[in-house]
Amino acid sequence: QVQLVESGGGLVQPGGSLRLSCAASGSIFTIYAMGWYRQAPGKQRELVASITSGDSTNYADSVKGRFTISRDNAKNTVYLQMNNLKPEDTAVYYCNADLRRLKDYINYSYWGQGTQVTVSS
Repeated sequence: QVQLVESGGGLVQPGGSLRLSCAASGSIFTIYAMGWYRQAPGKQRELVASITSGDSTNYADSVKGRFTISRDNAKNTVYLQMNNLKPEDTAVYYCNADLRRLKDYINYSYWGQGTQVTVSS
């Protein structure tokens, strides 16, 4: 079994910062890409940022220059540093990991349970 556990969400004022963390655990052989997605009420889930095992990154245009994704391969953890937050960043943020399972060497995509980020004064 594989689990992704997110933390770090909360309420912050516009212009503030938050750091999200997502730790993967369980029967993992290797993790390829990890990423953060978000879903605001009434909208589709969208990619925020992703990072490969070789640390290549990709960002949504709306967060470039404000958000930074990073990962610690030894801890199977991905982070999202969010600076200069705006009200339009309000959403549930989900962690995603594309990995190969240890027990059967099959590639799977896993999701975390989501963490709420609210940007409001």
